[in-house]
Amino acid sequence: METPRMDVLDEWFEKEVRPRLKGEAFVIRYADDFVIGAAREDDARRIMEVLPKRMSKYGLTVHPEKTRLVRFQPLQADDFDTEGREPPDPKTFDFLGFTHYWGRSRQGAWVVKRKTAESRLKRALSALTEWCRKNRHLPIKEQHQKLVQKLRGHYGYYGIIGNFFSLQEFREEVRRIWRRKLSRRRRDGDVTWAEFLRLEKHYSLPRARVVHGLRSSVAKS
Repeated sequence: METPRMDVLDEWFEKEVRPRLKGEAFVIRYADDFVIGAAREDDARRIMEVLPKRMSKYGLTVHPEKTRLVRFQPLQADDFDTEGREPPDPKTFDFLGFTHYWGRSRQGAWVVKRKTAESRLKRALSALTEWCRKNRHLPIKEQHQKLVQKLRGHYGYYGIIGNFFSLQEFREEVRRIWRRKLSRRRRDGDVTWAEFLRLEKHYSLPRARVVHGLRSSVAKS
């Protein structure tokens, strides 16, 4: 069976959707994941209404849980409560493993920030926990080499500007997981943190680091 072509979305959007909209709009797509942005809410709702029909024409469907309308804009004055606190659930969206959200830059301007999506973080840690469980009897050197590869791979994808704390959280969780799994191969008690710190002098895991200089977009005033 021929795989449905996702480029039909791009062509449809440029030739049939954008000319009919009242405001600016764009589509960003990677393989079968995409985000459509519209400056006007009425345009966004029109797109949302016709999108499933367009997809079904080519044997495609939109994911019912991932497809949603999000009012993605910097917080406004009326979004804060009487004491100036931000709302508990500001609008965000996930795309390609990152949660996109609005935040303040060091200069105080509103910018789009990105952090590792919680679902991806949990999935990566779960997979790593399982690997450590299955391979805890390997020599420490071999375990260390593999964990270094996994961390560097994680940094290679998620290591963008603004996401340092998520990277750091991932590394610290990996350290905890490794210590726990090493404890399982001992009969005389857990590997203490003091013992683990001594082990790390020879088998330290790479520290969290940003490897991509991805700039955040500054919101227009």
